[in-house]
Amino acid sequence: MTLPDPVQRYFEADRASDPEALARPFAPDGIVEDEKRTFAGHQAIEGWWRETKAKYEHVTEPLESVEQDGVLRVRARLIGRFPSSPAILTFQFRLTGNHITRLEVGL
Repeated sequence: MTLPDPVQRYFEADRASDPEALARPFAPDGIVEDEKRTFAGHQAIEGWWRETKAKYEHVTEPLESVEQDGVLRVRARLIGRFPSSPAILTFQFRLTGNHITRLEVGL
């Protein structure tokens, strides 16, 4: 599957367990929404990822993607330490230029 560069870098950094590299594709004021919480800016996004990785010890595998109305939806399998593992989640990316401006993670 071919993904836009910032999204590809996001998933590669997640796989490599590198929170700094994971935050780099985001715009400086980029936003992540996950589990009914919002994280804005690189430092907050790194903190979100560290907390989530420590809690769930998850591995993310992108399965398919579709772009519609300016939103790239990536369905991915998450395997980790949580009751419904493995789970299929949708990562909704909004991009501006070569940056992720918003990521919403949900079912």
